[in-house]
Amino acid sequence: MLNVVILAAGLGKRMKSDLPKVLHTLAGRPMLGHVLDSARQLDPARITVVVGHGAERVRAQYEGEPDLCFALQQPQQGTGHAVQQAVPQLLEGDTNDVTLVLYGDVPLVQPETLRRLLTARGQGVAVLTEILADATGYGRIMRGADGKVLRIVEHKDASEAELAVHEVNTGMLAAPTARLKDWLGRIGNRNAQGEYYLTDIVGLAVADGVPVQAAHPAAAWETLGVNSRAQQVQLERAWQREQARRQLEAGVTLADSERFDVRGSLICGRDVFIDVGCVFEGLVELGDGVQVGPYSVLRNMTVAAGARIEAYSHLDDARVGRDARIGPYARLRPGTTLADGVHIGNFVEVKNSAVGKDSKANHLSYVGDADVGERVNIGAGTITCNYDGANKWRTVIEDDVHIGSDSQLIAPIRVGRGATLAAGTTLRRDAPPDQLTLSGSKQRSVEGWKRPTKKK
Repeated sequence: MLNVVILAAGLGKRMKSDLPKVLHTLAGRPMLGHVLDSARQLDPARITVVVGHGAERVRAQYEGEPDLCFALQQPQQGTGHAVQQAVPQLLEGDTNDVTLVLYGDVPLVQPETLRRLLTARGQGVAVLTEILADATGYGRIMRGADGKVLRIVEHKDASEAELAVHEVNTGMLAAPTARLKDWLGRIGNRNAQGEYYLTDIVGLAVADGVPVQAAHPAAAWETLGVNSRAQQVQLERAWQREQARRQLEAGVTLADSERFDVRGSLICGRDVFIDVGCVFEGLVELGDGVQVGPYSVLRNMTVAAGARIEAYSHLDDARVGRDARIGPYARLRPGTTLADGVHIGNFVEVKNSAVGKDSKANHLSYVGDADVGERVNIGAGTITCNYDGANKWRTVIEDDVHIGSDSQLIAPIRVGRGATLAAGTTLRRDAPPDQLTLSGSKQRSVEGWKRPTKKK
């Protein structure tokens, strides 16, 4: 049985923020959310989050998630003290039970690394270590002449000889649950900081004859923590470079891997091209041959093969069909479905609408709460007037309709198949199929009219 304990009680003074540190975002998600994702890949029996500063805000963020429970650390007296607060939550079934300790402000540790740590443990303890050229601030891994781990010495308590060691403790460890409970009851706080160090259990394990092993992460960025805004942005860029590397290895063409952001999951087919400055949020799926123009933002999108998204387009929670053309400067809002071959052009906004095959709205239009048929042409400046001030109403435009520029369709309304609306039409009643419909009074000029002037 696997228990996971995530330490998330820290204040994060250097963040200079009222927001609890573990709720600060990385790649569009709270740091704690990344750790939870990795932990859940291990299928634990229980995850305990130890909260402290901003405890209610952290609880509220994840309230209702059935595999989570919380423990309160108040006051904060070190990492060992934090894990002590989680002891009542730890599940036990037999001697094979294990507890894995993670950190809410070390967000990018990967599930593969955690599996390696659990495997290295055997029946004893395993710590995740890293070799750093500059080990300032980290606890040092002390090994014996035979290379076995003997203890961990915190930086503030280390001698000059110990400070020369470059193998450091990342804080993450795995230990037998029953043994861990015993060791936590035996640690003291006679050290430079007057705190209860979780790392002291390593020395206790060795003294009890329990083997201690070390495992290492696949990448250095997995063990980097966030204690300041500068570290937050540095880790953000490290993660985005990793995201870019994965996409490049999968065959995606990126115009610039340094100007590429994934804040969720991006799934790409073959021969996808992504230009500079694009942001992908939530779950985005791009089919074969999709091209995304510069500085576009796609959130929770499905884009079918051959579609082209031009520059500066914002697409949110919509579906785009094969060979569609979107933008530049287009906006698709939630609930929009575009069929194959649809063109949505510059400064066109589509919201909660279905647009049929080969239909076009190329310029300066708003299509909201509408069902648009196939081969429809929507002229520049057209608006579906869907909101009466209290309720939203639908517009139905049947196949092969041509709507002239600067038309307003006041919903609820239906435009029959093959109908044509003249430019400048304000449509208040259904337009019959295969006929020209127009509105407006006769053009006239007013003699002697003068423009208003500003009052002095």
